[in-house]
Parts: sequence; structure tokens; C-alpha cells
Amino acid sequence: MVLGLGARSGVPAGELAGAIRAVLAAAGVPPARVGTVATLDRRAAEPGVRAFARAAGWRLTGFAAAALAGQPVFRPSGRVAAAVGTPGVAEAAALLAAGPGAVLVLPKQVYGRVTVALAATA
Repeated sequence: MVLGLGARSGVPAGELAGAIRAVLAAAGVPPARVGTVATLDRRAAEPGVRAFARAAGWRLTGFAAAALAGQPVFRPSGRVAAAVGTPGVAEAAALLAAGPGAVLVLPKQVYGRVTVALAATA
């Protein structure tokens, strides 16, 4: 599975980990089922996101806003579009990283300053 991640700039690894653990637990998805975390390229370059992915043992993938904007999202956000140039990060990144035929397993869930979505290949 691919975990799509959206977050405010500068969110530390501990806050990301807490939010992601909470969302996965609520969805009944064990962290071991996740292999990749995908996000906006700007977020993938941040120390907190890099540290979180490393600690989780997940591959980290970042995408440009234009690539994410080309993905359909379940719940687009005008605020996110104005801020980063794409109407959705978590859902779009999860679908794009999961590859052709991917399906959204968990639509975006917002937990504080973190947004999480899950996708899997069909």
C-alpha cells in the first residue's frame, strides 16, 4: 500500500508519526502493509518528513504539484490548490505512487496538521 501524505510546512517527524499511527489504527491497517509514503516534492524534502519515512522504513516519493494536479481526488480543496497548486496532495500522491490502476483504499483523513490517504494497486 501507498500512504499519501499532506502536511503543513515544518511539521516534525513525531507529529507526523502520531497522526499516521492514529489514522492507520482507525482504519484497521497495520503499518507493515505500507511500503511507500508519497507527498508533494516540497514536503518530501523537509527534515521531519524524511526522518519520519526513514524511521518507519518506508520509501519516500515526492511529486511536483503539476503531476499531482493531474490525478483525480475524492475531496478537492480550494485552500490547498491556492497554497500549493494542486487541489489535493494526500489522495493524489497515493494514487500516483501506486501506479496505473491504483484504487483509493482510504480517502483523505485529516488529523491536526497532517492529512493521510491510502491507495493500493488494483
